[in-house]
Amino acid sequence: GRTPSETAAILLEEALRQREFAFIEFRDSPVGRQAYLQGTRLTVWQIEWLARVYGRDVDRVAEHLSLPPVQVAAALHYAEAYPQEVEDAINDNEWAADNIQRLIPGIEIYRVGEVST
Repeated sequence: GRTPSETAAILLEEALRQREFAFIEFRDSPVGRQAYLQGTRLTVWQIEWLARVYGRDVDRVAEHLSLPPVQVAAALHYAEAYPQEVEDAINDNEWAADNIQRLIPGIEIYRVGEVST
């Protein structure tokens, strides 16, 4: 739904960000283009959210995700550089979680254990 010049501008911006931030790549997702940790199925916002749970302890987040700390740190550096983008994604996810029963009538919700900090 974008013009060729809008698409080119978006792709150029993403390419510049990928050059600046190691281990970051952009992919299409059901909610649009998002920054992902390269070689994983994790978005940057998911890593930032988990980092908040662990008090921003990179080693603990890396252990939880079974990833090298350098990759987690790279995702968090990206999140620091683009805080609004990451915060918007976290807020969208929280809104969907809070409204899932209204969005999908009849869905059954199962809760699993909380992340221990």
